[in-house]
Amino acid sequence: MKYNYNKRVRKIILNPGLLFIPVLSILTGFFSCSQAQPSIDYGFIDLVYYQGKDIPLERYSFFILPKDDDGIENLSEIYLYQDREGLRWHITSDDWIQYDEDGKTWVGSRNIAMTDDGPLPRGQYRAVLINKAGEQTERRFTYDGPEDSPYPFPFFSVADGIYRIDSRYPVNHLICYDQQGKPIQTLTVTANQGNIRDLRLANSVRTAALWAEDPDLHISALTNAAAVR
Repeated sequence: MKYNYNKRVRKIILNPGLLFIPVLSILTGFFSCSQAQPSIDYGFIDLVYYQGKDIPLERYSFFILPKDDDGIENLSEIYLYQDREGLRWHITSDDWIQYDEDGKTWVGSRNIAMTDDGPLPRGQYRAVLINKAGEQTERRFTYDGPEDSPYPFPFFSVADGIYRIDSRYPVNHLICYDQQGKPIQTLTVTANQGNIRDLRLANSVRTAALWAEDPDLHISALTNAAAVR
């Protein structure tokens, strides 16, 4: 598995089972977790292009809004299937990305990729969410974005305190990282060129990458990071 950044960008997760004896469940019912089946309230798939050596690399960003009576911590894994092509991705709770937005917790991955880094299949996907009790649910998702991006891969550079952007995507952001490579600031840029000081970057920012997107097509592109200080 592979993939990272801020979001409006979005990829998956789930886990298996257990048996119990009815008599024992009566004796221990007050101490055990509920056996309620988890659910997937909502989810999405976005396509992100990354800067490759020769050509851009494709990654799906897939996230779901899961629900479990015993809380998010009771979820253990997700399987993502592309049944038509016989493909499967497995994401455990140790691997998935979790973030909160508007009081809701999303879990998923920004690194759904082919093993050979080739193009990802479009069409229908099936996510299976499993909790620690082995209860599971599934939901189908469809990504029907373009086979090829309608935009050239964008470009971002910084030299002598001047940044330059070459992007045909309708929306462009800078993802700013600290010295350890952790994203700490995101800002929208509208000018293709300017003084880096005018962007009012946080003092701890050391590098930045251009994240260009078309929200309507559910595609985006992320360049390599460039030093800004």
